[in-house]
Amino acid sequence: MIYQTSLLAIFCLFFLSVSGTELSKHSGRNLLSKDHKYNPGDDVPLWAAKVGPFSNPSETYEYYKMPFCKPKDGVKEKKLGMGEVVDANRMYNTPYAIPFAIDVKQKKTCTMKLDDDELTKFRKAIKNDWYFQLYFDDLPAWGFLGKMEKIIQGSTSQIKHYLFTHVNFEIKYNGNRVIEINIATDPNNALDISNDLTTPIQAEFSYSVRWVPSTIKFENRLARYERFPLNPVHLEIHWFSVVNSCVTVLLLTGFLLTILMRVLKSDFIKYNDEEIAMDEDEFGWKYIHGEVFRFPANKGIFCALIGTGYQLLVLSLCVFTLALVGTFYPYNRGSLYTAIILLYAITAGVAGYVAASYFRQMGGEFWVRNILITCCIFCVPFLTCFSFLNTVAIVYRSTAALPFGTIVVIVLLWSFLTIPLTILGGIAGKNSRTEFFTPCRTNKYVREIPQLPWYRRTLAQMILAGFLPFSAIYVELYYIFASVWGHKIYVIWSILFIVFAILLIVTAFVTIALTYFQLAVEDHRWWWRSFLCGGSTGFFVYGYCIYYYQARSDMSGFMQASFFFGYMMMTCYAFFLMLGTVGWRSSLLFVRHIYRAIKCE
Repeated sequence: MIYQTSLLAIFCLFFLSVSGTELSKHSGRNLLSKDHKYNPGDDVPLWAAKVGPFSNPSETYEYYKMPFCKPKDGVKEKKLGMGEVVDANRMYNTPYAIPFAIDVKQKKTCTMKLDDDELTKFRKAIKNDWYFQLYFDDLPAWGFLGKMEKIIQGSTSQIKHYLFTHVNFEIKYNGNRVIEINIATDPNNALDISNDLTTPIQAEFSYSVRWVPSTIKFENRLARYERFPLNPVHLEIHWFSVVNSCVTVLLLTGFLLTILMRVLKSDFIKYNDEEIAMDEDEFGWKYIHGEVFRFPANKGIFCALIGTGYQLLVLSLCVFTLALVGTFYPYNRGSLYTAIILLYAITAGVAGYVAASYFRQMGGEFWVRNILITCCIFCVPFLTCFSFLNTVAIVYRSTAALPFGTIVVIVLLWSFLTIPLTILGGIAGKNSRTEFFTPCRTNKYVREIPQLPWYRRTLAQMILAGFLPFSAIYVELYYIFASVWGHKIYVIWSILFIVFAILLIVTAFVTIALTYFQLAVEDHRWWWRSFLCGGSTGFFVYGYCIYYYQARSDMSGFMQASFFFGYMMMTCYAFFLMLGTVGWRSSLLFVRHIYRAIKCE
């Protein structure tokens, strides 16, 4: 069964690696031309994506929610792909005319009379440090709406709000291609819109464009996003921190495995020596050889969890494959979300096959119910969480709320692709001829488990099992959170893959060690225990989420908190399922190995 599952996983990886180039072409938006080449004087469109408070990355709004200058021919929305919409982008044209390689000096955008409502919006936005995001030739650019100053006059002080009315665009180009864009607001052209002023206030908005030749090649124009100025990342320090953390964890794991191997070697010699066996009664893990392969309680739910864990593991490997071949380049907006949605649907057959196959091997009868549980065990909690968060976004009128059409597409994808593939995989698993291999026969009656101290129980073992794998990834978690819940663009996928591989290895080894210690005290209930211990890292990650929100970020507000804790809860649940499956599978291989190596009557 594992051989067939591996073939299915390899097929998914091969299919996705071959189609990675096509995905990168079609999921990203080429806003003007496919080759990004222009002639002098060609109009290069500047698209507005969103606005929102800088400290709350999930709380984003449409650009024209603020009373900005609008194009003379009207506001036009650009059609976006599913991944871009999920990424909270809503693209609109702007009134800025930017001809290629031609400077523009102090050109007026529009003149507006700002009434009380409009001034209130700007003051609130400036107070909450709002930013705007634009796209120029698929390159993102950011700027702030205004600034606040505290004016001290004698013993009194006053807060002044200044609105930036002039924008400077500095654009670098090489030949006929755009290389870089920077936005700078001019503090000398800041309009005072404080509360003590009479309304309406007349505001004149303008912009300038300066083109600068560059020697950077077009293929290397994304390198600057690795060190984004608002959230700098020093690559050497990053590598050193990750390597230092991983080496420490691997040394601890190696030390633990060395002790385990020495103990096992001693056990094998003792249990296979007939003279010693005649002189001494059976004790330790050999004593429960007739119980250790007794199938767990609630095998339907257990197999569904294992099947979903396999699916998420294959999904993760497929995402890393696409990332390492260069699919998720920074300006390919929404490509990661598109890939995850499609990959989850495509890999549903893995969950159905693994769950149904193990369920049949364990003697399960109601295989249809098992497949239905497999279909719902991750999707239903996620859809429930999504429905609540999308409702919150709708109330806030945020671009984080998915449009009805996108929701219909995702539901249809789940209904007509995910569920059928899960059912087909389940039917294939049910009809597979693989038998569950057990080197020892199972006794008819269940043997009583001796009284165990508190540190041998499930909760204490889970805490111990989750700490070491979490130690291997906590350094990288900061960079991931700064990208997902900040404004850093994550591009160092090689480091992340190394950390992910170490996480799987450490989880497997730690769970094996704890399973041995559990069997050594004659506790044969290792099936659920190994799954819970392997997945316990997910609880540590969620604990880090609470720490990050409180101590490492400036996020605030109900919407941002809901999105952060809601989606991170589902991410940690996925971690729990995937790592729990890794822990159980590695423990199963270990238990089979040690009982095959001794003589069991």
